[in-house]
Amino acid sequence: MEIDLPFIWAGLIAFAVLAYVILDGFDLGLGILFPFMRTGGQRDVAMNTVAPVWDGNETWLVLGGGGLFAVFPLAYAVIMPALYAPIIAMLLGLIFRGVAFEFRWKTKENQWVWDWSFALGSLTAAFAQGITLGALVQGIEVANRGYAGGWWDWLTPFSILTGFAVVVGYALLGATWLIYKTEGALQQQAYGWAWTTGFGTVFLIGIVSMWTPFLDDVFMQRWFSFPAIIYSAPVPILVAAAAYSLLVGLKERHELRPFVSALALFVLCFVGLGIGFYPYIVPHSITIWDAAAPDSSLMFLLYGASVLIPLILAYTAYSYWVFRGKVREGDGYH
Repeated sequence: MEIDLPFIWAGLIAFAVLAYVILDGFDLGLGILFPFMRTGGQRDVAMNTVAPVWDGNETWLVLGGGGLFAVFPLAYAVIMPALYAPIIAMLLGLIFRGVAFEFRWKTKENQWVWDWSFALGSLTAAFAQGITLGALVQGIEVANRGYAGGWWDWLTPFSILTGFAVVVGYALLGATWLIYKTEGALQQQAYGWAWTTGFGTVFLIGIVSMWTPFLDDVFMQRWFSFPAIIYSAPVPILVAAAAYSLLVGLKERHELRPFVSALALFVLCFVGLGIGFYPYIVPHSITIWDAAAPDSSLMFLLYGASVLIPLILAYTAYSYWVFRGKVREGDGYH
């Protein structure tokens, strides 16, 4: 039986991107919430909840971006020129927050500089990721196997909306993570943030979902025509169930349930995007088979991925297991 290597690699890259979003999303969310924390001690605790794992979380971004370059070079060659500005903004934001992780512990006089670097870097990276997502969803102009649009095509009302949606969604992940990992006054604040960002996230998911089908006839057909609606209809139903679970978890003061429910919202939104995108990797211009490298290259890379991805998963699981439990003021890994 012939192996569909482009399909397998599309699944692996989609998995890497999803892993990055749900793992790095909550520590970006902490940065977004940083200015609202009342004391330096609360900020120390918040940062220590992710200090052992944040850099490992970003491994998935490297895997997704590097995999796109190696496996789907045509898609990389089209997407990068179209999205240079938001991608560079994202990388600069990640650099600033990464530096802040190390530098804020080494200085007391100028700690506020690194606190704001962490906050603004997180906000910039999250907003840029949302704009990148919106620009991909609304479509990239392609001609003769190359990008045919302008420098500012990525900046539209829809991409700005998705930028705000990702910022609010990441803040929800950050708030629910703090509920799970902290206690006392910070945890009580996090419940309040989770209520606000939870309602905001669900509202923005609804607005983006209603707008998306009008961007392209393909989206309209995927979500509202028969028999495609049989596969797509469960997604909004499950999103509603996850939103209900989140709100019940917050109302009943559960600690883990709100975080799991928020993660479920992101996973389901990602599945919805997959339904709208497939089989295109550049919607709706280039399919995964058109963009793929030769099968010999894909097979060679698959051998490496079959070793690398399980190792990353094992390392990630082990890190979270070792550093499980509550983080309290005075604890630290710096």
